[in-house]
Amino acid sequence: MTGSTESMVGLDVVGPDVVGADVAEVLDVPQPPAGPRGYDDDKAAHLARLKRIEGQVRGIAKMIDEDRYCIDVLTQVSAATSALQSVALGLLDDHMAHCVVAAAREGGEEQETKLQEVSDAIARLVRSGR
Repeated sequence: MTGSTESMVGLDVVGPDVVGADVAEVLDVPQPPAGPRGYDDDKAAHLARLKRIEGQVRGIAKMIDEDRYCIDVLTQVSAATSALQSVALGLLDDHMAHCVVAAAREGGEEQETKLQEVSDAIARLVRSGR
């Protein structure tokens, strides 16, 4: 799997040759300006949660490798998906409380941009929850 990207349970898994690389750089995602992020206060909690989810996903892969019962695997996939959705909602809440509120105070183009971004993010979360 070196150097490849596979889709597993709707998640992109990046090969080991890019471990430690900047994810945005690897995926060629444009970066917003530097500065504090809305999740700064909760960063440690989000990272800890994501590490637990990473462990869950590795456990799911091991279950499949060990030919475990389908329903047991699906139960774990559901748990990992729910955990990711919880992280997403926390990030969304942080973004709205900090970034969107700041943009609303600033007004103008920045306000319109942030409101559209958050609207698009909510739409993606709703679609992914189906």
